[in-house]
Amino acid sequence: MADLANCPNCDKLFVKALRSVCDGCAREVEEKYQQVYTFIRKRGNRQATMDEVHEGTGVEKDLIIRFIREGRLHLSQFPNLTYPCEKCGNQIREGRICAGCRGEIQSDLQAGDRQQAFEGRKKERESARYKTYSTLDERVKRK
Repeated sequence: MADLANCPNCDKLFVKALRSVCDGCAREVEEKYQQVYTFIRKRGNRQATMDEVHEGTGVEKDLIIRFIREGRLHLSQFPNLTYPCEKCGNQIREGRICAGCRGEIQSDLQAGDRQQAFEGRKKERESARYKTYSTLDERVKRK
């Protein structure tokens, strides 16, 4: 169901149904997208970087990055256009995080799995030790 909400950009009251911003702000974002798209579609601007697109159109870098992440701008057609990794800020062309951060996260997850496996083996050994019956003579001989 549609709810009433304030637009996060202009604070106008609007019916929040399909979009998270009011109609006026949505039109403004769409106009900025068209500015960016027409700028980079020109043959001379296809090699443009993020800074060049920002300077050429006046559209904020965050909004250009949003267009890329939403899939509205396909980087396969624009070889020099990159955006920052969400974790470290290195420039990337696909995904949300760079290969280095992805590897770091995977190694952290594997370390956590190894730790859990170790704890499980330790618990099994302790429970097995308490299940066995031993006499006092056997304990004395071990020492």
